[in-house]
Amino acid sequence: MPKSYTVEKDFDNSRFDRWFKLKVLNIPQSLIEKIIRQNKVKINKKKAKSSYRLQIGDTIDVYNISGFKPINLNKSSKFKASSKEVNKYDGYVLENNENFIVINKPIGIPVQSGTKSFKNIIDILKDSKYFKDSKPYIVHRLDKETSGVLIVAKNREYAQLFTSLFMLRKIHKTYLALTHGKVPKNKNLLKDDLFLFERGKKIVQKAISYLKVIKSNDNFSFVELNPVTGRKHQLRKQLYNINTPIVGDDKYFTYKMGNIKKFRKRNLMLHAYKIKFMINDIKYNYKAEYNDEFSKFIKNNF
Repeated sequence: MPKSYTVEKDFDNSRFDRWFKLKVLNIPQSLIEKIIRQNKVKINKKKAKSSYRLQIGDTIDVYNISGFKPINLNKSSKFKASSKEVNKYDGYVLENNENFIVINKPIGIPVQSGTKSFKNIIDILKDSKYFKDSKPYIVHRLDKETSGVLIVAKNREYAQLFTSLFMLRKIHKTYLALTHGKVPKNKNLLKDDLFLFERGKKIVQKAISYLKVIKSNDNFSFVELNPVTGRKHQLRKQLYNINTPIVGDDKYFTYKMGNIKKFRKRNLMLHAYKIKFMINDIKYNYKAEYNDEFSKFIKNNF
């Protein structure tokens, strides 16, 4: 007898092969194709296709696949948060509802695990009470050393919705930054061609951000930024391009500034301050206060 599954809302319009890896057995694509060729899986009593887009209520029958073994995942590469670490995030929550959570991300931790860091926001949240009956979906990212407003979806529907809103530039973000040097008061637009390399190929991306100087002197500037585009390290690169790199940025800086080595030892002074968007004619606005180090720097230097 086959084992039967019914497709739930979270996997509506998902590819069958993606669903299979998540819900049945995490095996290479080639083995999924082999299982399909051997008629060991049927969708609504018909032969399956790996690219088939699932619909809510579809019935999937999986026959004997005991001979297929899952991919051997290296468990040591998985971060498991302690209960103390999980509970600490109660103080960072700005919004929690059935579809998404908004937190004030602390500095020094990436949104997801990478080659250099296993500890990450997603693995902490997935074990928290906020995702007891769901799982976290990444819809946008902040750099490891950037603090501030971060949205995490609780279901696939809202993950897709947020992704669409970001692509359509319907989600508006405001950042605060402390920079070296004096940003001109009349400088209100940053427009650049930013470069990156992928597989040895140079790629040019247009980047646009609006800029407002809140405070400035000969040594430092306190600025507000509203990015229109969403390029990697966009604000950090753009401020560097006008010779006013962000305090604490150890990647984009200039040796021309005599005291910059001292301040490179600090945390990155870039904070995602506000985010706003609209869903079903309802306006959402969230604000995350910056940390004490950010506050003290302003007090001591302006």
